[in-house]
Amino acid sequence: MATDYYEVLGVRRDATPEEIKKAFRRLARELHPDVNPDPKTQDRFKEINNAYEVLSDPQKRQMYDLGGDPLSSGGGGGGFGQAGFGFSDIMDAFFGQASQRGPRSRTRRGQDAMIRIEITLEEAAFGTTREIQVDTAVTCNTCNGEGAAPGTSAQTCDMCRGRGEVSQVTKSFLGQVMTSRPCPQCQGFGTVVPHPCPECAGEGRIRARRTLTVKIPAGVDSGTRIQLAGEGEVGPGGGPAGDLYVEIVEVPHTTFQRRGDDLHCTVTIPMTAASLGTKVPLQTLDGTEEIDIRPGTQSGQSIPLHGRGITHLRGGGRGDLVVHVEVQTPNKLDPEQEELLRRLAKLRGEERPSGQFTPGQQGLFSRLKDAFNGR
Repeated sequence: MATDYYEVLGVRRDATPEEIKKAFRRLARELHPDVNPDPKTQDRFKEINNAYEVLSDPQKRQMYDLGGDPLSSGGGGGGFGQAGFGFSDIMDAFFGQASQRGPRSRTRRGQDAMIRIEITLEEAAFGTTREIQVDTAVTCNTCNGEGAAPGTSAQTCDMCRGRGEVSQVTKSFLGQVMTSRPCPQCQGFGTVVPHPCPECAGEGRIRARRTLTVKIPAGVDSGTRIQLAGEGEVGPGGGPAGDLYVEIVEVPHTTFQRRGDDLHCTVTIPMTAASLGTKVPLQTLDGTEEIDIRPGTQSGQSIPLHGRGITHLRGGGRGDLVVHVEVQTPNKLDPEQEELLRRLAKLRGEERPSGQFTPGQQGLFSRLKDAFNGR
């Protein structure tokens, strides 16, 4: 070989791909015809183009190191339009732009995970602490996320020499064009693992069950999600873990119905208790309280207990507990009870009540008709 391509670029024979690229950029800035129009530099510019075309391609470089001439069938290089370097390399050389190519990292962030837990109404009202078990990917303890068997390590890919990509020169009407693609041997990582970890099969992570303590704040409701940062899936190659989301599912209560931060319940009392008044014990979230049913209470009336509901999730205070009263009319009377009611009706003048009628609720079309008629 008459030309020493390493000497042309001014690099060692064991130079890395990045060192070769830096040398080419430096020389291209100095010798390109658009920058240096001196005719004597054109031959020198062709030489660095040919040198870079050979040394930047792993296959051509290997052939050259073995004594072959990779450019013997390609016309020996040529001018700027026939050079074997890529357009992005020229842009890097003249405008100082960093190349976007290179090996991709084996370490990546893990995915987020989600788990649902059931809590009671009392736990939702006042908050609680729960221990949960989750099955997620964790870092492999055998290889510490490296993916290689103990005593071994990842090695530089001999096909792409750590670049993570391989180049190929093709001919077109513009001359020789160099294209790059991910290295098929290392899948673009730049390194290979000849002896994968037997525990994780080279993944750097395994699945395991963990126990976590979750603090559930007061005021949560069904559908509320609590974020635990960094408690999700560990990423490939022992990468950082994603987040874990705990979704709340509130179990229905036997007495109370939740509407926002308010609680509602219904108490059924007999007609006599509604007429005479009474006190009814109710087991609230704060303990037993006496509900005062005043004389003459009607069915459908409600009794509010302020501050007996759910704690507000954001901000202080609590909602209310609303007790709805339902008056029950007896449908079966014995002769003595019937006689007593007849006597009561006679005393109140209600033996033959005429009743009190009020207009029923109008439908939509009736209301529209009245509106057009000016009623």
